[in-house]
Parts: sequence; C-alpha cells; structure tokens
Amino acid sequence: MSTDDRHPSSTAAAVRRVRRAPQAGPFVLALVGPAGAGKSTIARACAAEGALVVDGDRIGHEVTDHDPEVRAALIAEYGSSVYTAAGTLDRAQVAARVFADPEALARLNALVHPRILTRFRAALADAARPNGPAYVVIDAALLLDWGFEAECDAVLAVLAPEAQQLARLTATRGWSEAEARRRLAAARSPESFAALADHVVHNDGDEASAVAEALGWIAREREARA
Repeated sequence: MSTDDRHPSSTAAAVRRVRRAPQAGPFVLALVGPAGAGKSTIARACAAEGALVVDGDRIGHEVTDHDPEVRAALIAEYGSSVYTAAGTLDRAQVAARVFADPEALARLNALVHPRILTRFRAALADAARPNGPAYVVIDAALLLDWGFEAECDAVLAVLAPEAQQLARLTATRGWSEAEARRRLAAARSPESFAALADHVVHNDGDEASAVAEALGWIAREREARA
C-alpha cells in the first residue's frame, strides 16, 4: 500500500490553511489531488522546466523499504513475509490489513509519515543552496492532512472526473475497478482538495491544456513572490 492513499476523515469540513511567510530560496509548490487525477503529468512538466519534484510516494517507498527501524517494526507486526525476496514491502498485504483495521493504519502512519516529512524538509533545505532548482514541487496526496502546506508558498490541486481517475488507476496501478473505487472512497474528497487549494486545474482529458494552465499559473505565482 502507498502511505499516500488513505485519508482518515474524508468528510471533515475544509478549512483554509496558512502558507509559509515569504523567505529566501526557491518557490515551493504543494501539488495535491486525489489518486488518478493526473498529478504526475503536471509534476513531470514542472521537472522539464527545471523544478525539483519531491515525490511523496517514492519517498514513502524508500522509507518502508530501506529504513531499518521501519523494517523492523513492520516485520514485528506483520511477520517476515511482509517483505519480498527482493527486499521490498509487500504493499498489497499491508493494504489489505490497514483498510480493514484503523488501528493498524494509525500505527503505520505514525511510523512512516514523520520520516517522510523529515525527508521533505531535508530536500527543501538542500534546494535553498546557491544554484539550486528553479522551484520545488512537493507532490504528496496527504500533504494537506500533514499540514505541510504551511511550509509551502502555494497549493495547486489537480482534479479529474471519476471515470478518468478509474481508467488511469486500473491502467497504471493494476487495481481492479472495485479496488480503485474503494481507495477513492477512503480518500479526501475532490471538493476538500479544491477548497484548500489556491488554484485548481481540471484535468478532464485534454492533458496539454491542463499542463499549460498549471505551468502558466505557477509562473505567475513565482513572479508575484519574486
């Protein structure tokens, strides 16, 4: 299971969050949205124009696969079979457990999420060096749950029609449609993402237009904060 799939209270009322105070260093964008909305497409476009993309899902995998304390804790809870012969976490096994057991989910999140945030902050500190990236994109589905938008300059949400989300998730992640629907139902609602964002890109199938809109808005935000 990705540690970025499940939101603990998807019906919680949306409340506008704070952004970080203006400071030296590159512009920091929080890129959020539900699974299958197309955040990765926007992130790749940002990287192509010189942004450092900090991928929360990839970092979560690094934590669960390589952090010795995390590995020991997960083996203690799930048994040694929770890691494959290649040494990677059997995410399907963990997902089956935590989606049915809120306490197991809470333990997993308490174990993994602080380590993800530590790596986010290290990446931002490194990006502030001379000759650093043009800007930084933090791509993480649970960023708003962690309150990390308070350490960013702006929040961009990417949304898409559910049918397109389902098509992307079944094609790219190997999930059945039922599994994709279950995961989307457990996540933060599109309305909540929109309410907490500074701008929303509707990735409704014309990806070139969505990318152009996102990059144009980011450019304007960067210029406004220069």
